[in-house]
Amino acid sequence: MTNPRTVLMQASQGPVPDNWRIFTKKRGKLSGFLRGTSDDPDPLLVITPDEVIEYKDDRKPLSIVHFYDLAGIALKARASTTSDSMLAHLDVWVDLNYRDGRKEKWRSMSFADDLQSVQGFIEAYGVHRALHRI
Repeated sequence: MTNPRTVLMQASQGPVPDNWRIFTKKRGKLSGFLRGTSDDPDPLLVITPDEVIEYKDDRKPLSIVHFYDLAGIALKARASTTSDSMLAHLDVWVDLNYRDGRKEKWRSMSFADDLQSVQGFIEAYGVHRALHRI
């Protein structure tokens, strides 16, 4: 396993290996000011062949999922509507089942509405599992 801070630094400065997926976005000046995070680096999600690492801001700990620790995953979704609208809100996450019996719900802290991040997680885990036959 690699040092998460090293992975984040490499992802923010580049270049990165072709098999990494990087998600980033600019922190809004007003929201950053109101939350006290305006001086923090921008949010960053890095999906490597072995793990998923996410930095949201200096107030939150890094979110790290090591694929070696997982026994399996499952894609989950829930749709909700309001009675006065024809639009539905789709909530998507990945259930994580750890080898030690723990269960967790994973969704990106900063990119929850970006379904590409969930797809990247599932793809990377699938490749990891196929290569390591665990």
